[in-house]
Amino acid sequence: MELTRLTALIVVVFAVGYAVFFRYKNKPSVGESIVSDKISDEYDYVIIGGGSAGSVLASRLSEDANYSVLLLEAGEHFDYDQNIHIPVLTFQFLRSNLAWHYQSETENGMFLGLKDQTTLLNRGRVLGGSSSINACVYARGSPFDFEEWEKKYRCKGWGYNDLLPYFKKAEDIQIPSLKTSAYHGTGGPIAVSESLSTPLSKYFIDAGKEMGYMETDYNGKSQTGFSRVQNTVRNGVRSSTGLEYLGKPGKRQNLHISVNSFVTKIQIKEKVATGVYFIKQGRKQFVKAKRDVILSAGAFNSPQLLMLSGIGPKSHIQDLDLPLVQDLPVGEKFDDQINIAISTKINQSVHLDKEKAQGLWSLVEYTMFGTGPLSSLADSVAFLHIDKSKMGKERPDVMMILVPTTFDDSSMFNYNESVTKELIYPYINTPGFVAMISLLHPRGTGTVRLRSTDPFDSPILDTNHLTNKQDEDDLLAGIRMFEELVSTEAMKSIGADISINEASFCSHHQFRSDDFWRCMIRHIAHNFYHSTSTCKMGMKGDPTAVVDLDLRVQGIKNLRVCDASVLPSVTSANTNAPVMAVAEKFADMLKKERH
Repeated sequence: MELTRLTALIVVVFAVGYAVFFRYKNKPSVGESIVSDKISDEYDYVIIGGGSAGSVLASRLSEDANYSVLLLEAGEHFDYDQNIHIPVLTFQFLRSNLAWHYQSETENGMFLGLKDQTTLLNRGRVLGGSSSINACVYARGSPFDFEEWEKKYRCKGWGYNDLLPYFKKAEDIQIPSLKTSAYHGTGGPIAVSESLSTPLSKYFIDAGKEMGYMETDYNGKSQTGFSRVQNTVRNGVRSSTGLEYLGKPGKRQNLHISVNSFVTKIQIKEKVATGVYFIKQGRKQFVKAKRDVILSAGAFNSPQLLMLSGIGPKSHIQDLDLPLVQDLPVGEKFDDQINIAISTKINQSVHLDKEKAQGLWSLVEYTMFGTGPLSSLADSVAFLHIDKSKMGKERPDVMMILVPTTFDDSSMFNYNESVTKELIYPYINTPGFVAMISLLHPRGTGTVRLRSTDPFDSPILDTNHLTNKQDEDDLLAGIRMFEELVSTEAMKSIGADISINEASFCSHHQFRSDDFWRCMIRHIAHNFYHSTSTCKMGMKGDPTAVVDLDLRVQGIKNLRVCDASVLPSVTSANTNAPVMAVAEKFADMLKKERH
């Protein structure tokens, strides 16, 4: 007994010692040191928002000491809470003070099983933005997405071949088998590593092969197929843009970073953006921009701030008695994905056991080696076509992410208490997994509108999910593909069983009938945090575009937008990777303009 206690004590002491070293080595407390105490009256560039795009831009534009840059971030620095660097804690931070707590409006016949019948639309409010609180999935989208940008939306210069060098520039691939790939980069700021592999991932990928799909690098030549998830994680630490682009290079004299700085309006005189108003420590301030004001506040805050500054749909601006500066379709297209979580029981211990995942040894493994359950959330992923004849010819329709455990927390989904009691609580300790089934390209798009002229009021966010019946049909097709997957020999061998989804609120329909699944979609499907296109780019003069191909706000000088809002359409995956690539490309464009 004494020997056991002594051994345990030695392990704990060693773990604590290593933890101090690990934290110093991989989680530098540089948040405070890069934040500026004083702000000048004027800068060459004023960037609004230090998120996935804004952090990239601030870092790249300040590489030349001859140009001054101010980054205004409404939230805290990324070291406000050191646990933000732990990938598995994403749900904890989605509902913290490091997030914008946005949600949709109540929509007819949708979100019936969610609290207040609304879906959550939270976003990062911290240096690094949503890259600091997301699930760390690194997914660029399909090459066909960017072909569509170039051909359908006529965004010349923004095609796949244009953006691939910037995906690679941002990336530091950590996966040995991909280090020599022509599709991946090394030495960039953002680490990309392979997710934690549970035995379940092999069964998932083998099931995909039985369905006729290949195991693939979904960020390579072809996205379609099954794969382990690639994560923005370095040695177990979240590789956010705040940490990697701002923290690691350290303080620069020509880059001032001001946190807790809430921008309320862009000043525009005679169609020229001259500066911005912001509130910090309860005091309203103004700062001038000599070259450009760059709006990188995200898919919701960027359109909100443009409209508060008089740029937006004429009728909406005038209805709020705001002075109209420029009539543009701001917030007219809110593109996103819709998701449904389907739980599955199994009878083999190949999943991620919650007790082990949350236990002492998991903590020791993470602290000592940066590996284990705390280092990643998702396990494997599939990108699928509803019509298999379109494989290799078009982008995929459905994404299926495998989470190798059953959930004990419904906060991501916003389920109401009765749904949570029925679908979550009874299965907390049940061996199993969850499949997140996402419709990647819904036909229905939403809108973003001002709720009032108060900049502290959240905008009105209408997703308009499933207003197009084909979207419901396509999400149903995604569920049917998952049913096909759990019927494979690979999944049968571990006793895969989806009967735990037989919810009482849809029991008036036969379980697994079309009507049953449609009922489930209407109750528990939710938005998937991949919002784009609210300030979409297009050719100069395009009446559907807010910014031109140089990301200039049409009709306004010295005002640019660069974040998820400028994407012409949502990509076939998570949106963090394409936003970083767009920001890298835009930074190069601005550097060329200087000369």
